[in-house]
Amino acid sequence: MTVPFATSARSSVGLEWELMLADGESGDLVPRAPELIAALEDSTALERYTVTGELLTNTVEVTSGIGSTVAAAVDDIADAIAAIRTVTNPMEVELLCAGSHPFAQWFDQQVTDKTRYHKLIERTQWWGRNMMIWGIHVHVGVEDVNKVFPIINALAVYLPHLQALSASSPFWAGDRTGYASNRSLVFQQLPTAGLPWPLQNWSEFESYLHDMVATGVIADATEVRWDIRPAPRWGTIEVRACDGMSTLPELAAVASLVQVLVEHFSRELDEGRPLPSIQPWFVRENKWRAARYGLDARIIVDSEGTQRPVRDHLRETMAQLEDVAAELKCAREFAGLETIMTQGASYARQELVADAADGDLREVVQHLIREFRAGPTLREHLASLGH
Repeated sequence: MTVPFATSARSSVGLEWELMLADGESGDLVPRAPELIAALEDSTALERYTVTGELLTNTVEVTSGIGSTVAAAVDDIADAIAAIRTVTNPMEVELLCAGSHPFAQWFDQQVTDKTRYHKLIERTQWWGRNMMIWGIHVHVGVEDVNKVFPIINALAVYLPHLQALSASSPFWAGDRTGYASNRSLVFQQLPTAGLPWPLQNWSEFESYLHDMVATGVIADATEVRWDIRPAPRWGTIEVRACDGMSTLPELAAVASLVQVLVEHFSRELDEGRPLPSIQPWFVRENKWRAARYGLDARIIVDSEGTQRPVRDHLRETMAQLEDVAAELKCAREFAGLETIMTQGASYARQELVADAADGDLREVVQHLIREFRAGPTLREHLASLGH
């Protein structure tokens, strides 16, 4: 099976952000996405961003245009949210984002009326119906198809860093799970989801797709739901490992890390240098540790089995790559990673709110709504840093 990889600008950025729709008073999810999308269809038809439906009717996904910088893509996302507010505010519907909703139950949710979603639920049954998960997807352009799998395999070394920074699903259906990212472990139950297979080149990927299509597992490449995957249609590498980010500055920070890593690895390949890699069993263990412990995880950072606190290794990586961030014009967003590490990722903030409220998860939802609504725009956030 021949699968063409589209032409794209090197290190260009596109963002996708899945958002929950909730009743402003109760905090419970509401199935209002179809009417929201219909209401915005005409007014947003010519915009750079899109607002679309997802598996469940309690969710909308906002997608940026293709940006040469993280800031440009984030501006698109901010514009999309402003447009959504014009419809949701009169409906008394609130927006929020995390990897999971703290107390909603799967059996109360409605599946979007599309054939592909009905087929997914029919095949995956209980696990499919439990996919009450929200994430972000970061696309970064790659100009040479021969770079795609070397870069994906190198990014797998940094998957726990991305997962720990974004972890925002400590609660599930009313329970405290003990995990920073319960979403990541639920999502991998779907066929073709989870860690990417350690393929070496594009030809091996084409063989994989041939096998999967021939045996009826998937219809096409879009049904490969790996944590890090190629997106042939766009000519990008797509990082899907992250929980939904709870604020726009955090989305920008994580997106900048992905962009900087991809560009760094691309430069290393240009210079003929080998990219970092660790054994697949270490990649798998790191994913579990980041899901369990978030930013307090100790992770395996090389093929020798060296273990480091994820915060320490991330700070070392940032120091090594800050020049790349400056060249990509995302230095300020990149610096936002330190804010997450210092002030705590969303999972930690949610747990603090729950503890202060004697475990009342309705208060956690209201906290997430406030963070999403009152949190600064990226422009305001960067201004506050004094740059």
